[in-house]
Amino acid sequence: MGDLGAIVLIGIVAVLVIIVVSCIQIVPQAHSYVIERLGAFQEVWSVGLHFKVPFLDRVARKVNLKEQVADFEPQPVITRDNVTMQIDTIIFYQITDPKLYAYGVENPIVAIKNLTATTLRNIVGDLELDETLTSRETINARMRSELDVATDPWGIKVNRVELKNIIPPRDIQEAMEKQMRAEREKREQILRAEGEKKSAVLIAEGKKEAAILNAEADNRAAVLKADAEKQKKILEAEGEAAAILKVQQATADGIKVIKEAGADQAVLTIKSLEAFAAAADGQATKIIIPSEIQGIAGTVKALSEVVK
Repeated sequence: MGDLGAIVLIGIVAVLVIIVVSCIQIVPQAHSYVIERLGAFQEVWSVGLHFKVPFLDRVARKVNLKEQVADFEPQPVITRDNVTMQIDTIIFYQITDPKLYAYGVENPIVAIKNLTATTLRNIVGDLELDETLTSRETINARMRSELDVATDPWGIKVNRVELKNIIPPRDIQEAMEKQMRAEREKREQILRAEGEKKSAVLIAEGKKEAAILNAEADNRAAVLKADAEKQKKILEAEGEAAAILKVQQATADGIKVIKEAGADQAVLTIKSLEAFAAAADGQATKIIIPSEIQGIAGTVKALSEVVK
């Protein structure tokens, strides 16, 4: 009996230890536990070591507080101009209130999915096809705002909404491809025309600059030629003046020598006649001789006849 009692006691102690150990809970980082006591909400455990009352408390829900991503399959939506397309969305959300998340809605993810689909249909239904294709940011912002307000009672905050794909019907895709091809060809033709225009302008400017440079070169050549002619004439005039000056200087020297030699008036008159003859030199048609020299010339002629 003693051994049996000891075994029973050991068993009881072991069960108690197991129960105590099972009642110890450690909440990891970025998680929260929703605790119920006798089926009613008791409290929310945050990160750390916790102990629950055996047989009375239980962990009703373990909540992940990290930001999570929900990728929903494409949903059919109709635009204002009656074009049906497929749009799939991605939701980035985070649980901010574990109690509301646990008791606010039965299946939060399914609720968010259905709410996303209806919100997307409402927004796209007010837009035409072209607006839908070019208004991603506007649609994302409106969806995030409306979903955030709708999910607030569930303890969920929608941080971001993204339209992953917008898939229009096949015929519209083909029309859009043709339009894009036409636009690309148009841009190519415009770029080619602009290139040819720029090339023609550059060629014309080059010819213009070349003509200007040629004209400037011709002008400079003409100026240099005129300067050369001018300089030539100046040098010739200076040479003639120097020659005349030398002749006059020689004549003055000759007269001076005659005077120093004591020549009489007759000799001087003869020299004057020689000077007039040299001055005429066949170039002048008429020479005016002073009367004094004419008289002397007559006397000289008479003497020459007597000598003969």
